[in-house]
Amino acid sequence: MTNRIYDCSLDTDLLTGMRLAKVSLGRSELVVLPTDTVYGIAADAFSADGVKALLAAKGRGPQSPPPVLIGTIQTMHALAETVPAIANKLAETFWPGALTMIFKAQGSLTWDLGETKGTVALRMPDHKIALALLQETGPLAVSSANLTGEPAATTCQQAEAYLGASVAVYLDGGNTPKGEASTILDMTGLEDVYEKDGSLTTHGKIKIVRRGALSEAKIRSIAGDLLEESAN
Repeated sequence: MTNRIYDCSLDTDLLTGMRLAKVSLGRSELVVLPTDTVYGIAADAFSADGVKALLAAKGRGPQSPPPVLIGTIQTMHALAETVPAIANKLAETFWPGALTMIFKAQGSLTWDLGETKGTVALRMPDHKIALALLQETGPLAVSSANLTGEPAATTCQQAEAYLGASVAVYLDGGNTPKGEASTILDMTGLEDVYEKDGSLTTHGKIKIVRRGALSEAKIRSIAGDLLEESAN
């Protein structure tokens, strides 16, 4: 497999790189793309071979399933079994952005992301190149573009140094704006209950799985007491 870095600040490279990225993903090959947090290594979320290749490139096994990047809030509803009302609020407030939310996955989905235990981690990135590619391809399994245990890549050149020829296409969008991974929330412990009077009560707590670029204070400003207290 040959690979090339496409400089997305140049119109000709951007058009060629995006076209080849779409073709490569359709062949179950891998693409490196910029996001608002760090660079990501991407595969078609519905290609078991693509996801296996992604995990192998990073030196991971199926016990570390990748998150899925999506291009719209509507896609969240298509991929998650249920979306609590507070998850909608968080998505409307912080998406696109540095927030990943874990849901119970739709049981009808024909994909194999690894040992997910029936869950899926979803994020809409705040980056025009990533969003443009997602509009072309649909959901992408995306993990940070590095080898397991190494720092996340914040430039395309760092990603290429890590991953080399295991990736078909590298989309270079310059330095990533945040340089820090997304904050991950576990929403699977929540249940919305509608009372007889039509009011909504949400049971359970939101758990912070990984602290990242979106602060706990900002999340709590929307989630309130539904966000589990820190263990500090």
